[in-house]
Amino acid sequence: MSLSGTIQLAANSLLAQQIGLQVVGNNIANAATEGYLRQSVDFVPAPAQERGALRFGLGVRVQGITSEINHFVQDRARRAASDLAAAEPQEKAYIALEGILGELDDTDLSSLLNRFFAGLNDILAEPENVGVRSLAVAQGEAVANELNRLDQHVRQRHRDLNNEVIGITGEINNLFTQITKLNSQIVKLEGGGLVASDAVGLRDQRELALSRLAELIDIQAVEDSTGSTSVFAGGDFLVLRDRHRDVKTVFTQQNGLTEANVQIVQTESALQFSSGKLAGLTAARDEVLKGFLEEVDEFAQTFIFEFNQVHSSGLGLAGNSQLTTEFAVDNPDAALDEAGLLFTPQNGSFQVKVRNLQTNVTETSDIRVDLNGLNDDTSLRDLANALDAVEGISTSLITVNDQTNFTVTADGPHLEFDFANDSSGSLAALGLATFFTGASAGAAAVRLELVERPETLATSRNEFGENTENAIQLAGLLDQPLASRGGATLTSLYDRLAGGTIQASAMARSVADGLRVFQQTVEGEQLAISGVNIDEEAVQMIVYQRSFQASARLIATASELLELLTEL
Repeated sequence: MSLSGTIQLAANSLLAQQIGLQVVGNNIANAATEGYLRQSVDFVPAPAQERGALRFGLGVRVQGITSEINHFVQDRARRAASDLAAAEPQEKAYIALEGILGELDDTDLSSLLNRFFAGLNDILAEPENVGVRSLAVAQGEAVANELNRLDQHVRQRHRDLNNEVIGITGEINNLFTQITKLNSQIVKLEGGGLVASDAVGLRDQRELALSRLAELIDIQAVEDSTGSTSVFAGGDFLVLRDRHRDVKTVFTQQNGLTEANVQIVQTESALQFSSGKLAGLTAARDEVLKGFLEEVDEFAQTFIFEFNQVHSSGLGLAGNSQLTTEFAVDNPDAALDEAGLLFTPQNGSFQVKVRNLQTNVTETSDIRVDLNGLNDDTSLRDLANALDAVEGISTSLITVNDQTNFTVTADGPHLEFDFANDSSGSLAALGLATFFTGASAGAAAVRLELVERPETLATSRNEFGENTENAIQLAGLLDQPLASRGGATLTSLYDRLAGGTIQASAMARSVADGLRVFQQTVEGEQLAISGVNIDEEAVQMIVYQRSFQASARLIATASELLELLTEL
């Protein structure tokens, strides 16, 4: 090799080491840049030169600059991020439920229930005291208000999660657009795989977009030979090279709740996912919050019906001048146990007590509720007619929007009425002479007539007055085994509700904590490969610097020899 060839060889080395120094500098500059993938220089031997039987190497050349990435570890990192993103919304939902229940406060539902039943127990000592009755009614209102609050807060959280689903839909579409655009740019710069260098900056951006997409939905990303990446979810392609499918939000109504779900626009089929934030949000909304609402409603229904059933079988210090059934039926001629009432009556009877305030004489009438499954089972119309036949009261059917109920009215200002000894449960099922109204946590309230006239609180049995037989049963209902719930008590039902929520919350925290540890472990593996280590880059910089200096020394030496030769 000639001296000029040696100088050229050293010059090639200088250029290669200079590029290496530039790449190291770029790595150090981006050490804290989110999503940055460490770059490295691919050095290869330059083509050899033949001279006679000899072959001389021409030094080194830079084949390309590539990103350091392990696709297997990258896929694991995406899956770990998807799983963690799915667990965290459920963890947050349970934490929110714990706060809503407020079991550590003295205003939680269990405390209010205890105070309410304690207030009923106080009536036993002073049955004639209307003030004590008013306090018991007010404590009943506090229980109903707390049930309302639980319902409202959980529904608000449900709406918040819906809004997050809507926001994620827009973000997913933006990421699809970004990935397809980057695919086109990367293929163009890399020549469809013919150029040795990566489109490093663009690949960083695409990897960041894919990582963010994996946090939202679990995806499978496949890179082809051209450098383009396709994205699949549950067997559906979402991004295919330079094309993508948009998604949209659709709304459905279930049990009074609006649910936002994500569909693929072109196929109008549900977007398939099993992990990611979207899966976590829908699980938190549809399983955690909705499940909690169903449990609260079930508890509220049981509490309201069981309490009303006892209350409607008793009488107060005074009677009523007018009452209207709360729950209507579609067909007034259908048997009551087939009329679609939320609480189903059974075969039995109840009494109507009509008192003349002038003579203080009370007349008692027995009303039979025939629901034995044979002919002529009692319908709403039959019941209204039977009540209308009682002397001193009148009954009128009311039909609004194809829903029928009835009103019972005393025939004069000197008359009042009430009901007693209901073995059929039809009074509570229809919402007549009850304590509570509503059939869910959100609708629970104390009957307005009772709030206005607490003397009608039904504490007596068989007659108007101050006996406390019914009050004793009402006060003991909290810990009374319920046949309708397999012998469980109201206390145990609430404890099951609160305890189940707390236990599920602890499990959700445990799962999320485990996934956080795993995700950090995988992220550490990923950073070891693709992240920038300042110490390693400093060492590499010294290597390139020394090689650069050596190449420069070689050029200087060859130049001196060339000058000597030219002087001879």
